[in-house]
Amino acid sequence: MTERECTQLRSLIDESNTVMLCCHQNPDGDAMGSMLAMGEVLSQLGKDVVMAVPDQYPDYLQWLPNTQKVVRYDKRKDFVDTMLKMAQLVFCLDFNSASRTDEMAAALVASPAKKVLIDHHPGPDIDAVLCISHPEASSTCELVFRVVWQLGLFEQQTKNYAIPVYTGMMTDTGAFTYNSNNPDIFFIISQLLTKHIDKDKIYRNVYHNYSEHRLRLVGHVLCNKLVVDEARHAAYFTLTRHDLKEFHFIKGDAEGLVNMPLQIKGLKLSISLREDTDKNNLIWVSLRSVDKFPCNDMAARFFNGGGHLNASGGRLYCSIDDAVKVVEEALKAFEDTLK
Repeated sequence: MTERECTQLRSLIDESNTVMLCCHQNPDGDAMGSMLAMGEVLSQLGKDVVMAVPDQYPDYLQWLPNTQKVVRYDKRKDFVDTMLKMAQLVFCLDFNSASRTDEMAAALVASPAKKVLIDHHPGPDIDAVLCISHPEASSTCELVFRVVWQLGLFEQQTKNYAIPVYTGMMTDTGAFTYNSNNPDIFFIISQLLTKHIDKDKIYRNVYHNYSEHRLRLVGHVLCNKLVVDEARHAAYFTLTRHDLKEFHFIKGDAEGLVNMPLQIKGLKLSISLREDTDKNNLIWVSLRSVDKFPCNDMAARFFNGGGHLNASGGRLYCSIDDAVKVVEEALKAFEDTLK
């Protein structure tokens, strides 16, 4: 933050008693981590804090400190709507557009509260009085750390702050294997370690916390569903409702699957297509790439989405077979870049 932004944020916090914190639909480690960390800071300052998510977050994040305080909009709509009307300040964390909060979007936009955006996705379009948007950052949790540090509030923080910050930074960089070459990231980690977090245990809690069914689902995808386009240095796979039912899918079980094909030598791009478990003709798309292949450009052009250079997402409103055709069109359109 600039000095002016830092002063403005201090004033906004000082002037507010009831504060809402929101993150995007299908919350991941960075969304949950940034919300829980900022919620901990504001609670320490004596604020009446409400943390709201649009829908269910993955089982592998249930262990994070203070998740029991998180309210799901799809379960307690009336309560969250009321709090959004009453709140004096709303933090929008890890999303750049109100539409990413799905059914909560209308209430969020209508809220009379002043809004602060902290996010690392490009193109923010939220009506915020303070917009802390840095697409070059590894994660929103990195930005939360920087904000809290600049506010002079880091020293008083405990594990309950440091654990979610580290978790969000770790998950949004694939355990620091991409988008993590900035030396500042490792300074931040060194400071989080002063709060006596066990980073190895955090890794195990996130990445070694799946069911037997998830492991068998991975095997099924790699053996039976993976399509490798050697000429274009790309791969994709589908997950149908039948697949999800057969392997007792729960939210979070598909996490990281899209990264696995990138272990193939020379591969530049991996795409996952997953049928929604409830809605017909809704396909969730995840894209991962290496080096300079622009996932975000492909996501915006073909999959109604966007994101970062090497990690993006989107959605298609069609059958899984038609989604595969869209993938083939996308690979053809980006053929020269992939080769």
